[in-house]
Amino acid sequence: MSRGANKLVMQVLGDFLNEENIVFDGKLTEETRLFGGDGMLTSIQLVMFITSLEEEIEDEWDVMLTLADEKAMSRRVSPFSSIKYLADYIEEKINEYE
Repeated sequence: MSRGANKLVMQVLGDFLNEENIVFDGKLTEETRLFGGDGMLTSIQLVMFITSLEEEIEDEWDVMLTLADEKAMSRRVSPFSSIKYLADYIEEKINEYE
């Protein structure tokens, strides 16, 4: 079931960038890099963003998820590398939860 994870990730990321005064000179899209080589977030910023995102998922959808888990860390392509990969991972985790 699709819950609009892409939209939620972009909304929470936009709010996070504003709150943390992180300058991003582009438009947020599915391909926006979050972390890694040319990602916009440092490792501590990524942790803070994921925490905010987990809280928003719980508030919006009444689902408690831990996104930074062993499953995420063991993937060949990190779910934290782009908005699309993160949204897909959230959908996958929610489907497991239900």
